[in-house]
Amino acid sequence: MNKTIMHYAATRHSTKAFDATKKISAENIENIKQLLRISPSSVNSQPWHFILASSAEAKAKIAKATETLYPFNSKSILNASHVVIFCSKTNIEDDYLLKLLEQEAKDGRFAADMESGKSKTQAGRSMFVNIHKNILKDVKFWMEKQVYLNLGAFLLGVAALGIDAVPMEGIDTDVLNEEFDLLKNNYSSLVVVPIGYHDTENDFNANLPKSRLPYSEILTEL
Repeated sequence: MNKTIMHYAATRHSTKAFDATKKISAENIENIKQLLRISPSSVNSQPWHFILASSAEAKAKIAKATETLYPFNSKSILNASHVVIFCSKTNIEDDYLLKLLEQEAKDGRFAADMESGKSKTQAGRSMFVNIHKNILKDVKFWMEKQVYLNLGAFLLGVAALGIDAVPMEGIDTDVLNEEFDLLKNNYSSLVVVPIGYHDTENDFNANLPKSRLPYSEILTEL
């Protein structure tokens, strides 16, 4: 029986223990990379970079970011099949906006009228970027919001692939930035997501019922 998106939204959970013997297939790793790439973002800004770690050495480097304040997160990073570091740009430069525009042209976004389409897209995107840079002065946080849009789509997407995941902000981002030389490349780490298959004996969260506030608290229908 085909399962709907609501099935995966209702049944996914934050995995508390991973089975270190189970690995994600090469086919699903390609699907995972595609999920990261096709996520929506404001004005298609895509202000992100991802590190996909599979080796024990790479996962150990990531686990260093949990050693001081978050040791309870180390085991999940080390036992997961793979770990994704979600990173945000620290600045959004004019040459990056031009790179986006050229990629959109290459992908056929302006097939009907190339020059007009490029001009309008560049003007619209630059307007939003400049509002956040020069008026609201929150461009870093605006870019981070786009990464969190990606994270939400990613968690639902991997669940639909039958893969377990847990998003972690319990990491020292300064450690990750240093371990992977992120800042010099205009990126900063935000969230780590171990992915794989849960340990049926030790993942206490797998069988717990979800707990959410009622509609009366969270929803206004007009």
